[in-house]
Amino acid sequence: MTATTSTPRPTTQLAPSVRPARPLVPARLDFAGVLAAEWRKLFSLRSTWWTLGLTVVLLTLMALGQAAAIADSLGSPEGAAVFADVHGAELVTGGYQFGMLTIAVLGALLITGEYSTGMIRSTFAAVPTRLPVLAAKALALSVLTVITTAVGFAAAYAATMPILSEHDLVPSLTDGTTWQIAGGATAFLVAAALFALGVGTLLRSTAGAVTVALTVLLLLPGILQFITLDWVQTLVEYLPLPAATAFVTVSEAFGGTGGFTPWQGAAVVAAWALVPMIAAAVVLRRRDA
Repeated sequence: MTATTSTPRPTTQLAPSVRPARPLVPARLDFAGVLAAEWRKLFSLRSTWWTLGLTVVLLTLMALGQAAAIADSLGSPEGAAVFADVHGAELVTGGYQFGMLTIAVLGALLITGEYSTGMIRSTFAAVPTRLPVLAAKALALSVLTVITTAVGFAAAYAATMPILSEHDLVPSLTDGTTWQIAGGATAFLVAAALFALGVGTLLRSTAGAVTVALTVLLLLPGILQFITLDWVQTLVEYLPLPAATAFVTVSEAFGGTGGFTPWQGAAVVAAWALVPMIAAAVVLRRRDA
């Protein structure tokens, strides 16, 4: 009996395919990417939707209430004399003073919310130059404010039309004054949002930024008007809300005959928006997150 030995067959092993390593290239986020990121962050917050919805409601309800009150006043000789030169667009946009409150809160939250959660460190790690972040926030906030204001004024126009039509006060959409008033009110809300964003960047505190914004935008004009000193009243004219009346109102009943021309008032309001934003840009580059 002969034993047979079998020669083991050679086995072939497939070497795993190894891809050549790619050189590490630091990713650069261009401004379009930063803007897209800020836009997503803005709409990912539940507070954004609540704030925008509340803004539209305030613009509509305040316009409706103001139109009803003035329409009732026009029934008396005294009221007809006071509101003889009122323009219908002043009534449709009459809620802008209250809309600026919610818009200012949104502007402050847009930056202070990231500081409170610590997300701002990740944001600045992705964009070390930092200024594109502030610019993207400002642009996204401005566009969103314009859209929200347009929706609010459209709703206010529809809500007040039955009341205004009884007194022939429905603003014509082909009237240049209508667009001046509506555009001026929209620009004022954008300026209020940017003012709050700049203050929020400087203070890095939601409570502090909201307090400063609402004090400057709303409380100071109401408080200082009771101080009858000439220099105080001159100072009041340079606050954002009184200066805005130069280009958002045209009738004497709503303060349209103030000390500023429309362009002067627009310049004052623009300065209130730009100065905090410029200061925020300078401070943002110099301090740690």
